[in-house]
Amino acid sequence: ASQPMVQQVMFNYIKGGRYEKVEADRYEEKVELTEHQKKIEAAKQKLRWRTPYIEQESFWKSKLSMFTSEKADRTSMDIIEMVQAIDFSWKGMKERKERRRVKFAASLQQFIPQRHDILGNDLGAAHFLCFRHGSVKFTNSDKWFTGDERTKEFDFPNLYDESYKLEEIRCDNMELYYEGLENIRRLTCLKKLSFRNVKTFDDWCLDRVSGSDFPVLEVLDLSGTSITERGLCALYRLPSLKVLIIDDPKKSTSYELHCMLLEDLIPLLKIVSSTPPLDDTHKIEK
Repeated sequence: ASQPMVQQVMFNYIKGGRYEKVEADRYEEKVELTEHQKKIEAAKQKLRWRTPYIEQESFWKSKLSMFTSEKADRTSMDIIEMVQAIDFSWKGMKERKERRRVKFAASLQQFIPQRHDILGNDLGAAHFLCFRHGSVKFTNSDKWFTGDERTKEFDFPNLYDESYKLEEIRCDNMELYYEGLENIRRLTCLKKLSFRNVKTFDDWCLDRVSGSDFPVLEVLDLSGTSITERGLCALYRLPSLKVLIIDDPKKSTSYELHCMLLEDLIPLLKIVSSTPPLDDTHKIEK
């Protein structure tokens, strides 16, 4: 009963062109590279920031992969995790549950184009943040808006209104992921932005924020986050920045050096330490 199935698999294998390619690679004469070509290949290898999983020695690869295409050979991380042994210890189950929770929470924060088409960038960001216990303030107003925890209703429009422009945003103590930061973009009037004590905020998040088009951003609070000196390099995209609040600019020699270089690059920038904590970092005079 299994013989016709084997024949069908081999037929598909040969018909798909995989057989000819494998045989051609097997008997094809290797062309000797010139010195210039060798240098180019060596430079390409240096530019790769990591070895692809399929090329790593520890990478598990099924024998049935010979019947698949080259693109299918690049197994995703989900499949790699599936073939690994399951840890049934209490610690392993807790870690697996936490990974699933984080993955689900991040998926809920993904950018929704329809929301920004209806509300615009400013009101779209305001709805996204206030729904998750963030706070926002619009131009020409001293009132801070935060969503109602029970009704999830907001005191600003549900449709686009050009008079509502965000001036300040506080994401303090939020559980904000990289996927959610795409909802905070192209805010042409935003002057102050705070991610204080957002533990999930790292260098990758800072890179996304720096490239999100904030032309007049002046104050950025990154205290209590997980950024390193490598992430600070991305702030060159914010030439209008005047105050940067971080945990401790002198916590390491490398960190201090990056802060000095950043201040040289942005002439008006002043990097402020949050330790000891300031009374109110949101009232720093420009």
